[in-house]
Amino acid sequence: MTMLDPEVSAKYEIVVGLEIHCQLLTNTKIYAADANQFGEAPNTNISPITLGHPGTLPKLNKKVVDYAIKMGLACGCEISRENSFERKNYFYPDLPKGYQLTQDKAPICVGGGLEVLPKGATEKVYVPLNRIHFEEDAGKSIHSETEDVTLVDLNRAGTPLIEIVTEPAIHSAAEAGAFLTDVRQIVRYLEICDGNMEEGSMRCDANISVRKYGDPLGKKTEVKNMNSIRNVQRAIDHEVERQIILIEAGEEVISETRTFDANTGTTAAMRTKEELNDYRYFPDPDLSPLFVSEEWIEGIRTEMPPLPADLVQKFTQEYGLPAYDAGVLTETKEMALFFDAVCQQTQNRKAASNWMMGPIKSFLNEQGGDIKNFSLSVDQFVGLIELVDAGKVNFSIASKEIFPRLVADKAATAESIAKAQNLLQDSSEDTIRPIAEAVLAEMPDKVTAFKKGKKGLIGMFIGQVVKKSGGKADPKKAGAILQELLA
Repeated sequence: MTMLDPEVSAKYEIVVGLEIHCQLLTNTKIYAADANQFGEAPNTNISPITLGHPGTLPKLNKKVVDYAIKMGLACGCEISRENSFERKNYFYPDLPKGYQLTQDKAPICVGGGLEVLPKGATEKVYVPLNRIHFEEDAGKSIHSETEDVTLVDLNRAGTPLIEIVTEPAIHSAAEAGAFLTDVRQIVRYLEICDGNMEEGSMRCDANISVRKYGDPLGKKTEVKNMNSIRNVQRAIDHEVERQIILIEAGEEVISETRTFDANTGTTAAMRTKEELNDYRYFPDPDLSPLFVSEEWIEGIRTEMPPLPADLVQKFTQEYGLPAYDAGVLTETKEMALFFDAVCQQTQNRKAASNWMMGPIKSFLNEQGGDIKNFSLSVDQFVGLIELVDAGKVNFSIASKEIFPRLVADKAATAESIAKAQNLLQDSSEDTIRPIAEAVLAEMPDKVTAFKKGKKGLIGMFIGQVVKKSGGKADPKKAGAILQELLA
């Protein structure tokens, strides 16, 4: 597609609303006792209830309500005390009942929102929510690449979902990406969804429209089938450009559902929105209304873990870390809680942060693991930081020689390894002075340059002393002796 003239694009406001479906990590399905497991053989986690056989009755899974309330509290929503259930009627081969049990008029969570920081922005943007409700997932249609057939796997039918619906208040692909990133992070912190978009356990539909500033809302298209945050952003950018080109050419934007092709970065029409929206909602006669007590809500509130925003605030304000460090350290709950536990035992929080973002993260990436399976204990890590702070080893020796051995031996301490490997720094003047004198004698031209004003050479001299000592000379002590000899 031809790139739009920036002056033309600047006349239009982008208006996006997101609908995010998150599969919940319950053991069983939302209205039946079938196992809720991904990756099982097709059509094995099913029952007459899931298949919608006549005479079967649904029974609500309480854990689904708990998880929905958790998400609502995390997003600042109002939790509805009275909830109802509706049937959303439409036919697909993978929806055996011919309708989906959902919430329409009385969702579990109303309002709320999240403050997000789009990539490249300096100020946060508030994205308001319309609602969060729970519903059941449909099965999965598998289209054969070799034959003209479609296979149906109903394992996913009845899997519990929460649907997070924003207001049409997102105004760029970057804002949408930031919101999705934060939602995925929160559901993972709450341990209610694994957030894996590639496997479909978190899915996003984007409602996209454009309008000239000051005009009423334009006609929207709904883009589906996006399996990554990056693809959601690409789809928004493409669809915005496509709609502006249509309007500029005097053509009409059709309100329709479109699919996104990740290979081409383009969208294509699937069906009109008028057909899709004819759901004929009506109250489900088999499920009684759900009443949520104040005690129920408060019980869940007391079990809530610290959320990313809370930990970022703690790490920056209480521990004095830069915002960048706090953002990296709170990417996962496990990383954040490990770091927080370390900070309870050491005051050198910046050193702990540097270790976490440097050697520890590199080690985990190389091993293909994560902090949940990290063998280094908090006590071992604190001992390593203290060994460097005390000047007994330098950071280079600690990270390259001690850290790998410490990870491999749960019973060891940083100091015991340093002693066993003869790695403790020597701060004795009797040891360091002769080495410093030898280094200066070997480089008379550098000494002259230093004395003529090139004071930055002191670092090179220190490096040579440490090198000649086999890495054991204390750099601070070496620097003091060299300054004295060069005076």
